Amino acid sequence: MGTLPSGLPEEIADDEDLARFITQSNHYNAIMAKPAAFLPSKERETSVSRHGRDPLERLWQLGTEAANGRNLYGAAIFKAAVIRESKLEIVSDEPPVRHAVIRGWPVDNDPELQKAKQKELAIVLSAKSVFVRK
Repeated sequence: MGTLPSGLPEEIADDEDLARFITQSNHYNAIMAKPAAFLPSKERETSVSRHGRDPLERLWQLGTEAANGRNLYGAAIFKAAVIRESKLEIVSDEPPVRHAVIRGWPVDNDPELQKAKQKELAIVLSAKSVFVRK
C-alpha cells in the first residue's frame, strides 16, 4: 500500500478516527448526529474525513473546506472499525486532502426495502459516533 498526497497511508486502519461533517440542521440534535446524516448519496457513497489525532481547530478547517460554502454545524466522530463491523467498506478518496468514502451500502430492486436496509446501517453508525458541535 502506498502513501496519499496528504501523507496518510492509503489503507485506513480500524482504529483511525473518521469525521462525518454535519452541514444540514436537520441532521443533528442536542446530543447526536441523526442517522440521516450518514445515508449515502445518489452515488451510493457517504463522504467522510480522516480526522486522525488532530486538534479540533484542524477538524473545523477540514470541515469548512468540505462544507464548500454550506453551514458547518459539527461532526460525528467514529472509528473506521465501526464501518467494517457494519459490513460496509471505507476507502481513501483523495483529493480533497484526507477524504474517504463509505461504500457497499445495500442495493435492492425494491426501493423501500433498500431505503430500510440503508437506514438500519445508518442507525448503527449514528449510535456509535460522538457528535462534536462546532
